[in-house]
Amino acid sequence: MTIHTIYHGSNQLFDIVDLAMSKDRRDFGRGFYTTAIKEQAFSWAKSMIFRFGGPNAYLYEFTFQSTPKMNIKHFHDLSIEWLEMIKTNRVQGGIQHDFDVVIGPVANDNTFRTVALYMEGDYTAEQAIEQLRYFKPNNQLSIHTELALSGLTFVRRDRIE
Repeated sequence: MTIHTIYHGSNQLFDIVDLAMSKDRRDFGRGFYTTAIKEQAFSWAKSMIFRFGGPNAYLYEFTFQSTPKMNIKHFHDLSIEWLEMIKTNRVQGGIQHDFDVVIGPVANDNTFRTVALYMEGDYTAEQAIEQLRYFKPNNQLSIHTELALSGLTFVRRDRIE
């Protein structure tokens, strides 16, 4: 069992993580998205305010402890399998896998143009991965099930000025 310190940036104030409130068509499917990089979560919170409004941005800190019962997929780097999972989840929506937790690179603003070109058929998977290798991707840990939520412990919430 591994314990991770993870962060979530949001424009929403909440006390309980509710998977039903998750946005659809995300990299690893509908879920609660976090990162091990505090600055990345801070940036996500600011982006949420810019894109969707709200009175405040918030930075949440949690610990996450996995258990042997959890089905966890870990993408250690950019790969065709990673690219295919993003494509499937973004096109079909919902959760198109059976993992409780998925850990891996983010298809963010820096990389998404290449991912979009792949999804549109302009790049093969190999060409897209070749283009993406020039970017240093951030990471994300997404939680998709109640079992995975049971490993999440709230530590703190800070309002971002």
